[in-house]
Amino acid sequence: MAWLLVVVAGFLETGFAICLKLSHGFTRLWPTIGFAVFAVSSFGLLTLALRKLDVGPAYAVWTGIGAAGTAIYGMVFLGEIASTLKIVSITLVVAGVIGLQLSGPAH
Repeated sequence: MAWLLVVVAGFLETGFAICLKLSHGFTRLWPTIGFAVFAVSSFGLLTLALRKLDVGPAYAVWTGIGAAGTAIYGMVFLGEIASTLKIVSITLVVAGVIGLQLSGPAH
């Protein structure tokens, strides 16, 4: 259950990063509100998960999901350039997150 919280928190991190971009420096109301909701929710779920998980792997999984999700969203929906190196790098981030998940002790 704790890992599920981390995964959901990671997707919410993607949401707050995207809203941060769309807020244009907190000058647009709805993306700014979205940023606040996603950020508080993401940190809240991560905090709950850290009651049962080691901080290193949990934080790495959280940031890895957020980073990969944000990069993929940017390429698909925001017109950011999708290069081979970018896609390989995202794949390596995801592989690292999976490796950390598999290498730690089960709780």
